[in-house]
Amino acid sequence: MSKTLNLTEIPRVKSISSVDFVERFVKPQKPVVIEGLTNNWKAFDLWRFDYFKEIAGNVEVPLYDNRPISHKNKFNEPHAKMKLEEYIDLLKSEKTSYRIFLFNLIKEVPELQNHFEAPKLGIKFLKDLPFLFFGAKDSKVFMHYDIDFANILHVHFEGKKRCILFPPSETKYLYKVPNSLVTLNEIDFDNPDFERFPALQHAQGMVTELNHGDTLYMPEGYWHHMHYLTPGFSMSLRAIPRSAMNIGKAVYNLAVMRNVENLMRKLRGDAWMKYKEKLAIERTNRLAGKQ
Repeated sequence: MSKTLNLTEIPRVKSISSVDFVERFVKPQKPVVIEGLTNNWKAFDLWRFDYFKEIAGNVEVPLYDNRPISHKNKFNEPHAKMKLEEYIDLLKSEKTSYRIFLFNLIKEVPELQNHFEAPKLGIKFLKDLPFLFFGAKDSKVFMHYDIDFANILHVHFEGKKRCILFPPSETKYLYKVPNSLVTLNEIDFDNPDFERFPALQHAQGMVTELNHGDTLYMPEGYWHHMHYLTPGFSMSLRAIPRSAMNIGKAVYNLAVMRNVENLMRKLRGDAWMKYKEKLAIERTNRLAGKQ
């Protein structure tokens, strides 16, 4: 039995002052899409697939696909590597599920940092940590939240993609896998099966489609799922968490959780992964049954 998730459209603004951005979206931790924020960037017109092939074609990039998370892989370990020019050709052919995830191309090509700015929106976004994300048509990024609980500006450059967000308050309905940042891999958030995963019916989320020039603000700890409707790519800029609690969670994730997870995968292998999946279903359905 499949239905649709409870999703409302993420609000959009044409422009916004730093005061309004902080008061209306950062303080209450609400997402927003800002249109035209990057119109004056050099990257706005220049950053395209062919341009990246020209200036960084020989750079080796890490690739991820949609295979289930395995005990054989370390935390966030890539599934393959390839030269960027080869990957872009494959991506444009629409015959791959490989994605580039959290890749800092500026380290390899420093001149790219002159093509964009850290937006002046009332909080400090880190210009030195820009991460790129690429995907082919119909490739999907599993539902997850970021390990560092950053406030994120997700700037879209080419193509179109659909973004589903859930606030941290909805975690109890999302079948979060223990000791991880992800939900159960079997869940299709574009076509959820409420018979297998009944708690999803209670989750209240938001959705938008990003086109060239759109910038999505994702508050700290927000769950997000990306579906590339066409080949495309985006860049994320990060700002440290404003909440002391979330700073503590970020430190724990980076210093403890990640290392414990790698150790348990090594020691218990597939049994560890199956145990966590079973626990995710039992915990979530138990909580949902109390609604």
